[in-house]
Order: sequence, then structure tokens, then C-alpha cells
Amino acid sequence: MAAFNVYEMKKLIDIFIAGGPVMWPILALSVAGLAILAWKALEFRAGRKSPRGLVIVSTIITAEPMLGILGTVTGIMQTFRALNSAGDGAVNPLAATAGIGEALITTAAGLIASLILLFPYNILDSEAED
Repeated sequence: MAAFNVYEMKKLIDIFIAGGPVMWPILALSVAGLAILAWKALEFRAGRKSPRGLVIVSTIITAEPMLGILGTVTGIMQTFRALNSAGDGAVNPLAATAGIGEALITTAAGLIASLILLFPYNILDSEAED
């Protein structure tokens, strides 16, 4: 397997930036969710199978797709703003496609982020002692 190179990292950063401001809360929630799941996995390995903290991950899993939809709305709003700003009738297609790109990127990011957390969450939740 090839190493992760600088060009690929730059592409990921460019995609993240193109996703607009809603990408930041998606990223923050993903990092928080992964940290909580790692903490809970270590606790479970040590024999402490308390469900404490899992409700936060469940909330993150629910919120991330909603943030993706919020990004879709803001991206479509950006598209309409770009289309309406052309007073002389000459629409800049690049300005319009940037909003559509933001919409698609944030939708995908919200779904992917929640799916990454969903499966480990379900495993830990099923093993938790009430």
C-alpha cells in the first residue's frame, strides 16, 4: 500500500475547504465521537462496561447528517446568490457550481462521518451493562 503523499493531503484539504463552513462542526463532532469511542473501547477492555458517554456518541451520529443537510441548504443558497448576482443576465457558471459542490461535499461528509461512528457505537452499546 502506497504512503499517503502530500498531493493527496492537499486534495483532501481542498475538498474540505470547498465544503464550506459547515465542515468545521462536522470535523469537530467526528473527532469528539472517535475520542469517546476510543475511551469507551479501552474501558470495555478493562472490564468496565458502563454505557456512560455512549449517549453523546449517539447524539453525534444523529447530528452529523443533519449538519450535512444544513451544508446542502447553505450551498444551494450560495448557488442562487451567484445566479441572482448577475444583473446583466451573464451568469458565471463557476460561481454557481461552487455552491452545488459545497452542498454535495457537506452532505457526503455528514453521512460518512456518522457511518464511521455508527458501527463501533453499536458494538459498544450492545456490550454495555445497564
